[in-house]
Amino acid sequence: MKADLEVRLVHDGVNWIAYHQSFEACGQTLRELDQELTRCLLDRQLFPENIHVTVFMVFDYNCIPTWIRQYASHYFNRYIRLDLKSPILKVQQTGAENK
Repeated sequence: MKADLEVRLVHDGVNWIAYHQSFEACGQTLRELDQELTRCLLDRQLFPENIHVTVFMVFDYNCIPTWIRQYASHYFNRYIRLDLKSPILKVQQTGAENK
C-alpha cells in the first residue's frame, strides 16, 4: 500500500504519539491519535487538495527496553486512511501490518 505520509509511532506508557517533522500528534487511544493526526493535517494544510490521506505509522522499537523487545511482538506498524473532508473527522482504519 502506498502512503501519502509516514510518521514515527511511539507509546510513552500513557499516550500514543505520532512524530513528523511538521507536527506531533498524541492520544490515549489509537482512535484519539487518529483524530488528532487529522486535526494536525487540516491545521497545517499539508494536503489541501486531498480528500483522503493514507498514513503509514512506523512503530519505533527504541521506546522499548532492549531486553524486552523479543517479547514485544504486539507492537506494530499500521496504515490508516484519514478522511480530511468529513465534518466529524471520521477516521477509517484500513488495516495494520504486523512486524
